[in-house]
Amino acid sequence: MALLFYIINIAFSIYTYMIIGYILMSWIPSLQQSAIGQFLATLVEPYLSIFRKIIPPIGMIDLSPIIAIIALNFASFGIKQVLLWIF
Repeated sequence: MALLFYIINIAFSIYTYMIIGYILMSWIPSLQQSAIGQFLATLVEPYLSIFRKIIPPIGMIDLSPIIAIIALNFASFGIKQVLLWIF
C-alpha cells in the first residue's frame, strides 16, 4: 500500500513540475518551439485547456495553471482516500 501511495505521489509530482516547466517556458518563446517545449505542450496543454475554458485570463495573467495544479493536488488526495477506503 505504501508503495502504491509513493508511486501516486511521484506521478502527480512529475506532472505538476511539467506544468510549472511549461508555464516558465512560456516566458521565452524560443523554448516553447524547442523539442522539449513541444513535448511538454502535447502532455500539459490538453489538461490546461479544460481550465482555460472555465477561467478567462485577467489581462496578461493566466490563472488557469494555478487552478489546474490545485485540482491536481485534490485529485491526488482523492485517489489516495479511495484507495484507503478500498484496502
